[in-house]
Amino acid sequence: MVGVNVLIFCARRLFLFFSSLIASSAIVFTLLRLLPGDLAQAKLGIQATPESLALLRHQMGLDRSLFSQYLDWLIHAIHGDLGISILSGADVTSEIMQKATVTIPLIIMASILAVLISIPLGMYAALRYRNFDGVATSGFSQLGIAVPIFWSGILIAATFAILWPLLPAGGFPESGWSNPGPALKSMILPVFTLALGQGAVLMRFARSATIDTLQQDYFRTARATGLTRFQALRIHGVRNALIPVISVLGMQIATLVVEAIIVENVFALPGIGQMLLQDVNNRDLLKVQGIIAVTTSIVFLVGFMVDIALGLLDPRVRQTR
Repeated sequence: MVGVNVLIFCARRLFLFFSSLIASSAIVFTLLRLLPGDLAQAKLGIQATPESLALLRHQMGLDRSLFSQYLDWLIHAIHGDLGISILSGADVTSEIMQKATVTIPLIIMASILAVLISIPLGMYAALRYRNFDGVATSGFSQLGIAVPIFWSGILIAATFAILWPLLPAGGFPESGWSNPGPALKSMILPVFTLALGQGAVLMRFARSATIDTLQQDYFRTARATGLTRFQALRIHGVRNALIPVISVLGMQIATLVVEAIIVENVFALPGIGQMLLQDVNNRDLLKVQGIIAVTTSIVFLVGFMVDIALGLLDPRVRQTR
C-alpha cells in the first residue's frame, strides 16, 4: 500500500512538473511577442524595404497566428531545437550548452558548499543558542542575508584578488575545463560569493528546525536515556530537522539560478547569465526565449526533485499533496 501511495505521489508531481513547464513556456513566449519591436526589422535594419520585411516575416513564420508559432516552437524545443539567433545566426541550443559548462558547475559547487557549511553551523547554533558562540553564529547568518550579493561579490573580489592577490578577480580560461586547474581557480571566488548568501538563509532555517526538534517529547525521552544533546540529535533528530531545510533548499537553488546572473557579471564569467544580459540588450528575442526556457526548466526540475525527496522522507507530505 505504501508503494502504491509513493507511485501515485510521484505521478502527480511528474504531471505537475510537465504542466508547469508548458504553462511557463507559453507565458514567456507570449510576453516576448507582445514587446514592442519587430524581429524582422531588428535583423534587416531600418533601411529594409517593405517587400524584404514581408518576405523575412514569412520565412520566420511571423505572419502566422501566435498559437501556431508557439506550437511549432514547442515541438522543436521538445526535440532540443531552440531556434537560430536572429543576430548571430548561431544555434541557440549549442550556445546555451556551451555557456552552461560555466553556469551549471557554478551553481552545483555553490549549493554543495552552502549545504556543507550551513547545516552543521545551523545545528551548532541551535544546540548553543543560549551561549555566546551560538548567538554569534546566528548573527553571522543575519549578516550574510542582509548584504546584497553584488556587494559581497565586489568586497570578496577586492579582498582576495586586489588587497591580497591570491585568486583571479574574474574571467574564465578560454580552454575551459580541459585545463581544470585554472578553471577551478577562477571559480573559487564566484562559488564562495553565491554560497555565502544561500548558506546564510539555510543556516537560519537549520537553526530554527533544530530548536523545534530539541523541544519535542521524543527528544526529551532520548535525553532521559542518558544521551547528550548532540548524541540525541544525531541519532533521533537529524532527519526531522532536515525536512524543512530540504524544502527551503529547493527554493534557494531556484534563487541561485537568478543570482548566478549577477555573480557572472561581477566576476566576468562567460556563462548563461552574462549571455542573457547581452542578448536582452541586443534584443535577440529568440535567444532570450531559449535561455529563459532552459533556466525555467532547471528551476522546475529542482522543485520536482525536492518534492520527491520530501515525499520519501516524510509520509505526511505524500498524504497532503
